[in-house]
Amino acid sequence: MKQWTREERYRVLKSADEIIDLHEKTKLSPYRQKFHIQSITGLLNDPNGFVYHNGEWHLFYQWCPWGAVHGLKYWYQIKSKDLIHWENVGVGIKPDTYYDNKGAYSGSALVTQNSIYLYYTGNHRSEDWIRTPYTCIVNLRDDGTIHKYSKPLFGPNENYTEHQRDPKIIYNKDNETYYILLGAQNKQKQGRILIYSSKEFNKNYTFAGELKVPGYEDFGDMWECPSIEHIGDQDVLIFCPQHLHIEGRNHYQHHNGYLIGHMDYDTLTFHHDGSFHELDFGFDSYAAECCANIGDPNKAVLIAWMGLPDASYPTDEEDWSGCLTMPRELTIRDRRLIQTPLPSFKELRDERLDLKHDLPRACELDLYIEGSCQINLFKSSQTDGLTITYDEESKDIVIDRSKMTKRFNIEQGETRKRTLLRSLKHLQIFIDSSSIEIYVNDGDALFTSRVFPTNEEHGLEIKGPVTGDLYRLKDAVIDNFQL
Repeated sequence: MKQWTREERYRVLKSADEIIDLHEKTKLSPYRQKFHIQSITGLLNDPNGFVYHNGEWHLFYQWCPWGAVHGLKYWYQIKSKDLIHWENVGVGIKPDTYYDNKGAYSGSALVTQNSIYLYYTGNHRSEDWIRTPYTCIVNLRDDGTIHKYSKPLFGPNENYTEHQRDPKIIYNKDNETYYILLGAQNKQKQGRILIYSSKEFNKNYTFAGELKVPGYEDFGDMWECPSIEHIGDQDVLIFCPQHLHIEGRNHYQHHNGYLIGHMDYDTLTFHHDGSFHELDFGFDSYAAECCANIGDPNKAVLIAWMGLPDASYPTDEEDWSGCLTMPRELTIRDRRLIQTPLPSFKELRDERLDLKHDLPRACELDLYIEGSCQINLFKSSQTDGLTITYDEESKDIVIDRSKMTKRFNIEQGETRKRTLLRSLKHLQIFIDSSSIEIYVNDGDALFTSRVFPTNEEHGLEIKGPVTGDLYRLKDAVIDNFQL
């Protein structure tokens, strides 16, 4: 595999001509997705700036154009009218100032009357490669023009390490104040969230303090992608603690989870019920982003990176990597976040097939279970593929991808287990060319994973009391070159 120099990874993209051939090559991959957002070239990671405005859903992703490598990051824009069908728009933020000379890192968005404001971390590096993070702002106007503010909203807090990033903009109607949350690390190498506040959304921010999360003072060495979402009458703190071992998560060190409770902006304290919950029990999910303004106080829409930091994937050898999860509807049930497919995904259903049929490249399985069972997906004459095993006595559901031909990130474990609170009755499984998302009991659990089946791995085998339907799915993402 190619060894990238720093100069290659941080090369500035000057013209579409530099990568159009790479895009054409990338499109030939058998692992290009049919209904998931994916990179036009190179590497995709975190989703950013997710908002609804003027009848369209706007979303950005972190993008390094040159290959499956983390380097100079841009924000690439995509949009949709229904959250199902997406089209490429082009580069939204370029790293072209002193403050972001080595990357426009993750952030969020705010909708005003006539435009969208994007908040991101400018990654500045000195000649000695010393990092200085800045919180920056860009105005994306309705006429399509982009105005980047000449100066950042604020620079780094000297009482913390260089790891201060991923601004989340929040408006609190009760005190008519804007807050920016930053993922951070203190000098004792503990994860923290910093809070800045202002009465104006685009200037005059001052440091308000550090978010207090009782009981989580020593929970990983860095917290990325922080967010506070208000759903129903409860607040949800979502964040990604890093370099932390959690029981039942094998050798994973990077997590994406949440606490449910109440945010007190007067004391900057998140009062919670005590339990950190994983958002996803699969192999590949991180950096979840919620849409800022869906208009329903009882729900949110969430999308995440279908990948992990410090991980590699088979398409790295093809010079591209990364996709996003399906957008999911987020509600609260029994003090847990419940993620379910958007109802409109049923519009992608095409041909209905028998459960004895081979798996199409893009398909949905809608299954009903009445006891212990085993489901083999991507089975071939030589391999058992990916297995889903459920034991009615223990209520354990286990996902195992160790028997597929293309194995990757083995050191992080190849099985995932979740003990259910109630018997398994329903599985809704979405399969794309290189991914699988398994929704358990209408949101009781979710397993998201990348998979890379060979041409021979397309069999479906079901053992046990399972009935249901298999649907071929129509394409929903336009894989066109737009810069």
